[in-house]
Amino acid sequence: MARRHDVSCVMPTRGPLVGAGRPVEQDVGVPATSPPLPAPPTHAAVLPGTGSDEVFARAVFAPALTAAGLAVTAPRPVAGPALVGESLAALDAAAAAANGPILVGGVSLGAQLAVEWALRNGSRCAGVLAVLPAWAGPPGNAPGAVAARASADLIDRDGLDRALAISTDGVPPWLAAELTRSWRRHGDGLAAGLRAAAAHPAPDLDTLARCRVPVGISACTDDPVHPIELARGWAEALPLASLRQMSLDAFGADPAAAGRASVAAWREAAGAG
Repeated sequence: MARRHDVSCVMPTRGPLVGAGRPVEQDVGVPATSPPLPAPPTHAAVLPGTGSDEVFARAVFAPALTAAGLAVTAPRPVAGPALVGESLAALDAAAAAANGPILVGGVSLGAQLAVEWALRNGSRCAGVLAVLPAWAGPPGNAPGAVAARASADLIDRDGLDRALAISTDGVPPWLAAELTRSWRRHGDGLAAGLRAAAAHPAPDLDTLARCRVPVGISACTDDPVHPIELARGWAEALPLASLRQMSLDAFGADPAAAGRASVAAWREAAGAG
């Protein structure tokens, strides 16, 4: 199994993305050939986290993926109670439009939906890029789910403007700017979308163990909403996975660092496949 736990964000190597393959054992004197390696993916589709938007998803993933020659689709989330179903449907649409298996990825909820999709669509999936996974199995009292439900209640009670003022008070400027833009873009469907996300189970650890595509994970060591222990649990459960770690300050200063880290981790997981 490919599992690596580094303490820094590792930049991806240059060159095309590669698929995984195993050589065929050969008997002495019997001609044999190895099967061709899978063609590298040419397309990726990425999803945002709960309450976030495609602008942030693209900022995280597009620099590394476009540098590697992949076309990137970042669908705008459909606000409201259908958020989860519409996000999975967007991955279906991206795969249908691509010529061959695609990479799928996401941040937080988006990472969980990407793995869920990969489990159902192994033949159409070249791998998963998972940034900041938030829970495994039922959300329960996972910090990310608790925060989403609390935010939904706050919006319903006090309105969006007041909820934003409270939610951005004392947070780093980059996070305040992201919340302000994305929450306003979700509009009237924001609270319902937050509740839908907070109620949706992620694949549990036993289910992750059945995933047959390589998964690159990046997470922060000091993010209370996305505990590093959860990311490590994902990396241990997945048969082909590698984990890169960084600080929350590093992520905030350069969100694309998490995308580069997940691509580097995916490369490692794929190469060990």
